[in-house]
Amino acid sequence: MPHRAGRVVYTVGVIPMSDLLVVPDLKKLIREVPDFPKKGILFYDITTLLKDKAGLRMVIDALADHYRGTGIDTILGIEARGFIFGPALAYALGTGFVPVRKPKKLPAEVVSVEYQLEYGSDSLEIHKDAIERGQNVLIVDDVLATGGTARAVTQLVEKLGGRVAGVGFVLELLFLNGRTKLEGREVFSLLQYES
Repeated sequence: MPHRAGRVVYTVGVIPMSDLLVVPDLKKLIREVPDFPKKGILFYDITTLLKDKAGLRMVIDALADHYRGTGIDTILGIEARGFIFGPALAYALGTGFVPVRKPKKLPAEVVSVEYQLEYGSDSLEIHKDAIERGQNVLIVDDVLATGGTARAVTQLVEKLGGRVAGVGFVLELLFLNGRTKLEGREVFSLLQYES
């Protein structure tokens, strides 16, 4: 029998009833740290969610429920926190997992993409043989902020001939309008923050 906790749907039997009473709202498990990494920024720290066994399970179960039956062939996780959620979601959906890394971290031949940051640029890499032509790929990360990193990863997928089937996040900072950089994509976030 499904139960609801905030916007997250989960199934009794997957999460023990005793844990359901402890975790009525996933946002309560995310620590808000003012003035980090610099003054004026409110940082949403997911490490407090990750250490909560019921909260972490609810996140993975909710993401899996959203994407189950959508024909995902593989999941890409963006360094670094996409490496936390991506493999767990891949396991839940019965797919493979592919890491997208910062430069010079992957040992075999890579394809890279450069993208713009607020002050400067950065780049990401993926193994050239990581995605097969025509594969349905789900991109996963912890936070959708400005959308620049996620857009760069969609470009990597398409460079290799894959199809971006969706871009999924645990939380989304709506006030940064990151979705605008992902127009035409199926974008899903479990939790949204207005400010």
